[in-house]
Amino acid sequence: MKSSYAVGYSNRATITEAFLSSFDFRRSETNSMLMPLFSTALASLAPAAGPEAMLMLARWIHLIAGVMWIGFLYFFVLVNPGFMGELDPKTRTLIIPRLMPRAMWWFRWSSFITVLAGFGYWGHLVGSDARAAKAVGEAASPGTVIGSFIVIWTVAFAIEMGLVMSPVAAFKTVAGLGVAVAIVLAAASYVFLAINQHGWESNRTLCIGIGGGLGWFMMMNVWGIVWRMQKKIIRWNAAALADGSPIPPEAGKVAQIASAVAGVSFWVSFPMLFFMGAASHYTIFAQ
Repeated sequence: MKSSYAVGYSNRATITEAFLSSFDFRRSETNSMLMPLFSTALASLAPAAGPEAMLMLARWIHLIAGVMWIGFLYFFVLVNPGFMGELDPKTRTLIIPRLMPRAMWWFRWSSFITVLAGFGYWGHLVGSDARAAKAVGEAASPGTVIGSFIVIWTVAFAIEMGLVMSPVAAFKTVAGLGVAVAIVLAAASYVFLAINQHGWESNRTLCIGIGGGLGWFMMMNVWGIVWRMQKKIIRWNAAALADGSPIPPEAGKVAQIASAVAGVSFWVSFPMLFFMGAASHYTIFAQ
């Protein structure tokens, strides 16, 4: 029995050959030899349908949302602090309630969509690896891979949350928090690999298990810390603009926390992008 992909490919080749035949080519032995070659080549460029198309759609959405998310993150870290620092307090109060709600809306939802689409695509890869292993008689548990992913990287975020909300001042700076987070994430990566390296997991599954885990961690930074801090800053500045209410003294601390966590996410994005690229283009975890 032909697979659905083979049938779809055959149908596209037939349609393409009929399309080429509609042109008034001069019939010759050369043309009769070239016709199947042209039809096969063009059919191979035609879009696939079914599950393959859905996976491509998930990857496409993942990439578009990811570009948007990381672009906003780099803006917040590389551009916005210097710009805001050059403004006088009155001008900052005028700009923040107008700029930040819009920017943060796109920032947080693009992070969510990136992770959601990527998680769905990765789940397919994990399932595909498990089915291939079971087909040759190996034991494989995709649930262990996916479950450990969620638990490990969520615990990593919870540890960071505890550090940044602690009274230790060093954990409210990019350098201090960054060193601690680097240790936590290295440990999380080690634990994930220790649980999930049995031989059937592909390089793609394991690389995305780490790179996607870092992305999961970064998304939780957006929603769990940065957005929570920014909501307070936006609310205080909106009140100051509306009726002249004074900015609370704790605003500086809140802004420092948001800046430190965004800065850490900025640095985490580099290994995250490396592992995501290595999933398809560089073998690290050979079977």
